[in-house]
Amino acid sequence: MINRLNIIFLFIFVILITLLSRVYFLSIKSNTYYEELSKRNYVSRVEKIPVRGIIEDRNGKKLAVNQMGFSILIKPHLNSKKNKIKLEESIDLIVEHFPNLEKKKILKAYKRKDSAYNHDFVKVVEYIPYQDFFPKYTLFASKETMKIQSAVKRFYPYRKAASHVIGYVGKASKVEILDNELSAHNGIIGKNGLEKFYNDKLQGKIGYKDIKVNALNQEIAIIEEKEPSVDNNIKISLDIELQKYIQKIFGKRNGAVIVMDANNGELLSAASMPEFDNNIFASGISVKEWNLMRNDLNHPFTNKFINGLYPPGSIIKMGVALSFLENDINNSFTVNCSGSIRIGNRNFRCWKTNGHGKVDFRKAIRESCDDFFYKGSLRIGINKISQTLDKFGFGKKTGVDQVNEFIGVNPNKLWKEKKYKEPWYVGETVITSIGQGNMLVTPMQMARYTGFLATGKLPKPHFYKDHYEEPEDLKMPKQQLDMLRRGMYDVTHHIKGTATNYIKSKIAIAGKTGTAQVVSIPQSEKVRMKESELKYYQRSHAWLTTYAPYKNPKYVVTVLVEHGGHGGQAAGKVVSQIYDKMYEMGYIKSRK
Repeated sequence: MINRLNIIFLFIFVILITLLSRVYFLSIKSNTYYEELSKRNYVSRVEKIPVRGIIEDRNGKKLAVNQMGFSILIKPHLNSKKNKIKLEESIDLIVEHFPNLEKKKILKAYKRKDSAYNHDFVKVVEYIPYQDFFPKYTLFASKETMKIQSAVKRFYPYRKAASHVIGYVGKASKVEILDNELSAHNGIIGKNGLEKFYNDKLQGKIGYKDIKVNALNQEIAIIEEKEPSVDNNIKISLDIELQKYIQKIFGKRNGAVIVMDANNGELLSAASMPEFDNNIFASGISVKEWNLMRNDLNHPFTNKFINGLYPPGSIIKMGVALSFLENDINNSFTVNCSGSIRIGNRNFRCWKTNGHGKVDFRKAIRESCDDFFYKGSLRIGINKISQTLDKFGFGKKTGVDQVNEFIGVNPNKLWKEKKYKEPWYVGETVITSIGQGNMLVTPMQMARYTGFLATGKLPKPHFYKDHYEEPEDLKMPKQQLDMLRRGMYDVTHHIKGTATNYIKSKIAIAGKTGTAQVVSIPQSEKVRMKESELKYYQRSHAWLTTYAPYKNPKYVVTVLVEHGGHGGQAAGKVVSQIYDKMYEMGYIKSRK
């Protein structure tokens, strides 16, 4: 009997607890939910979209701005037989006043976006400039079937100048909208260059206005309001006038030019040739235009200063020389260059057929003696060379504020084993020591490395000051660096320097030339063919990397001319003109 009573009491207790829990949930817990739900019945939120920030150069000149205009929207559900005349009349009115717009395209845009489930006006014209549309605003705004909205289009005033640096915006894809809430509202997002790298900063933060409305959806009061962000601009280190000048003197050649502050990594100019007009993307590029540019063998879309991969040729020799010194080769090390060295059944030739005679470190840099580096590399091996070059940033990203930077190749035994499943051969060591073989670098890596040679510290290249980091002190002995610097000074001043005949600047420049082979030279060739005798795409790439002034380094200028042949001959005049222009502009105060 007692057990039965206990069971009954337990049953009643469970029911009471269940009822009390439900009462608690309905009266207290769900109150917040229903309160929020009821708010939606009388509170309407209007999103306030920020204006995309402006990009300015170091002197405040505007590189990317917003042009004001209007977009045209047409009332939904006009595609039925009953309303088709209204749709036709609306589109005909648009085409009548703006004959550059195509009726077929407008109709197609309307049909694509209109549906039974859509109750919003359909945008059929994205953008018409303010000055073109404003005189006709009243006419269009008075039409029941149309709605006019303000619109913004990105514009790049300097067109082809610095196009790879600045980048461009475009329509946000579905995937991009999922990752970026604001792009769902304004429809655009940074696609390349600074526009993409700093997209979050440039697009700003969204604002809103919560409005209390009545049953007729009429505004009664503003409950809460938050303004969108306005500090969306960025000012970069690039000098657009210097950039335009470099573009002009580079002419129709292909390649890259970088001007960098040797001490802090600020980039005053970074050109990838040929450039292209970013406005074609902001306005919308046709399939025909896209295919034409994409199939251009000069690769205008490739950002060559971070995505161009090239053998460095002889400009890597200072880094290799430092590896010798770091690995117990004395600074008094010399070789006797007879013009070639035989390893196994292969002859590795110096560029100078009859040789350079006795060569030390300074002369090896000045006259770019290959044999010196062949013999030194055989003493220390590829792994030690690779370890030293790794310190200078080869085979790594420089960290510059650009998207999709390539790392290049800093080869060694492990790299080859992983990539090709093959052993490393001694012949590969000697050709790597002169910047050939599997080694690949970007012009930005070369500019950074040259900054280190000039100052003893490895800078991080950057355009925006918030991206600045203190240069890394690699603790290389000053005595060793000074010896190589004297060799680089000789390159542009000594009678036997490889660039002396081509450098005509009044500024004291130190540098190194490089001729990076694109095709290998057969062993049967006793005398090298002249670059001019080769087909254009078989000619060597020409490098000249420099810093100045020699005694008090301020700036690095690195030039790559694709298929340009000899580095000094192809780039010497350009480098001289750049330094002279920088002196004229006040960047360089002392010629020495």
